[in-house]
Amino acid sequence: MTVRVLFVCLGNICRSPMAEAIFQRLVDDAGLSRRIEVDSAGTSAYHVGELAHPGTRRVLSRHGIAYDGRARQLAPGDATNGKTYFIAMDAENAEVLRDRFGDLPHVHRLLDFATHTPVHDVPDPYYTDNFDYVYRLVEDGCRGLLAAIRTDEGL
Repeated sequence: MTVRVLFVCLGNICRSPMAEAIFQRLVDDAGLSRRIEVDSAGTSAYHVGELAHPGTRRVLSRHGIAYDGRARQLAPGDATNGKTYFIAMDAENAEVLRDRFGDLPHVHRLLDFATHTPVHDVPDPYYTDNFDYVYRLVEDGCRGLLAAIRTDEGL
């Protein structure tokens, strides 16, 4: 059975595509790309069809991670597509997920899995341009998330 991981933020151009790209790299490096499917979406339709923010693309590129995905909005099918871990970038995103889809079994904030930060919400770099800081938070959360999924799913 394939496990699906869907990263969610507001517009799907900064935080969630960054998390998608970082997590995909970790999954590939662990040899789990046939077992874990990775995607991202936004709670809003503000940026549907757009490339990731230039700041996200820049910081990913500096870390040797390619990303050419385009923003999309959450769809009803996202909640009915097998076993899905919904990974919100902040509490507001998690609340939107619960409002739209009800009581899903696997809704978490990414930084619930981080081990090197007391921060709970990934700040939106769209307004602060702090993409390097956000990258460090997201990478920490993604490493912890992969470890948790490997344990929970016996991978």
